[in-house]
Amino acid sequence: MKITKEVKTAVLVLLGIFLFIFGYNYLKGQNLFEPKNVYYTEFDYNALSSSSVVTVKGNTVGKIQDIIYDFKTGKTRIGFTVNKELKFSKDSKIRLYETGLMGGNALAIIVSNEGELAKPGDILESEVQVGMITSLSKNFAGLSNELDTTLKTTDELLTNVNKIVIDESDAGLKRTISELNATLKSFKDLSNSLNSVVSENDKNIAVILENFKTTSSELAVMMSDLKEANLGNTVDSLNSTLANVNTLLTNLNNGEGSMGKLLKDDALYKNLEGATKEMELLLEDIKLHPKRYFRILSKKEIPYTEPETN
Repeated sequence: MKITKEVKTAVLVLLGIFLFIFGYNYLKGQNLFEPKNVYYTEFDYNALSSSSVVTVKGNTVGKIQDIIYDFKTGKTRIGFTVNKELKFSKDSKIRLYETGLMGGNALAIIVSNEGELAKPGDILESEVQVGMITSLSKNFAGLSNELDTTLKTTDELLTNVNKIVIDESDAGLKRTISELNATLKSFKDLSNSLNSVVSENDKNIAVILENFKTTSSELAVMMSDLKEANLGNTVDSLNSTLANVNTLLTNLNNGEGSMGKLLKDDALYKNLEGATKEMELLLEDIKLHPKRYFRILSKKEIPYTEPETN
């Protein structure tokens, strides 16, 4: 079968149109044979181009699809495509960042797996990361202002110093040198006086240092003896003894034990008081009727009678 020139021409035209469309989309960063999804985000200004990339952790996963200015909100809506295999939630953020020192920006997806999965057409929250160039520009601007202020302050300080130093009179410099010489002479005299005092008391200083050395040695020996005397155990034993005495006093105060009962029991006091009274009556009866108790004085038994009380 012979193909005519018209058919060949039509095929070439269609192939050219296809290649043109494919090349145009390829230059825009789109691959017609790769399946992608389109998502949206918004910024207050536009710093992207159609060739900007979309990355995840530094890896390119998509391209910018559309850049549209919204006249109602005054914001720039960015449509971008990513590979269908990439899954992230609606809580993920789209970050605008600088790609290098020579300029250029890109979008980074800060992936979050919490919440509902994002679907094509969703508008995701955006944020802007300040780049190094912008940060340096701001810092240099502030540094320039501070440097300008510092230079002005330094200039004013030097002006004031010049006013203080400059003496219009002829004797100004001579008087300044004279006062400086007098100050140096006073300092020299003071130094000589100190040297003289040190020289005169050299022996005393040596004795003081020797005494201090001896005292330090004796103090070290005393500390060593105290350490060897096991002062800590002695203090512990004293504390234990005091604790036992405190326990004994507490028991006595609470009426515990024999001594505690003697100190706290009123019945013992009453018994002793009654016994004392009985002893007094017995002695008094012996004194009044001795024959009752000593049979050698009387053979007749005398009955006991209560003594008359005055």
